[in-house]
Amino acid sequence: MEIQLKIVTANQKDTLNNLMEKHIYEFSQYDLLPFDDTGLFRDSHNDSYFTDENRIPYFIYVDGKLAGLALVFKRAEGPAPLDWAIAEFFIAYQYRRKGVGTAVMKMLFEHYKGIWQIKYHPKNKGSEIFWQKIAAEVSGNRFEIIRGNEDYYDGTPSKVLIFEVS
Repeated sequence: MEIQLKIVTANQKDTLNNLMEKHIYEFSQYDLLPFDDTGLFRDSHNDSYFTDENRIPYFIYVDGKLAGLALVFKRAEGPAPLDWAIAEFFIAYQYRRKGVGTAVMKMLFEHYKGIWQIKYHPKNKGSEIFWQKIAAEVSGNRFEIIRGNEDYYDGTPSKVLIFEVS
C-alpha cells in the first residue's frame, strides 16, 4: 500500500470542501452540530488554507486514490507552547484500521518537528485511542492532556494532547 501526502492547491478547493463536508457530517455524531439552512456543514475556515501561511492543507492518497485529508496549522489550545497542530484529520472508511492514519502522522512528524497539540472530542473513543497512541509512540510516553480553549458545539469540553516531536 502506497501512502502519499500532497499539499492541496487553490484549484482543488472544491475537493477540499467536499471532503470537509463528509468529515463534519461524520463528526456531528459527537458534537451534534446541525446542518445550515442549505442542508450542509460548510466549514468557514477552508478558504484560509489558501491565504494563511500558518495553515497547511494536505490530501491523503492511498495507491493513487484520494483517501482523506490532514489540515496542519498553528493555533494553540490553551496556554501551552505550540509549533504545530492538527486542525482536521479525516480518513475514508475503506482505509481505516489499516495503518494509513499512523503512516500519515509519521510523515507529518518527520516534516514538522516541535511541540504538537492535537484536539479531540472525548466522546469519539476511536479518535481518543488513535491520538493517544500516536502521541505516546512519538514522544516516548511523554505527553500531557489539557482542556482546550473552546467547548464543542454540544457543550463537551475538548481535550488536547501536547507532546514534542524531535
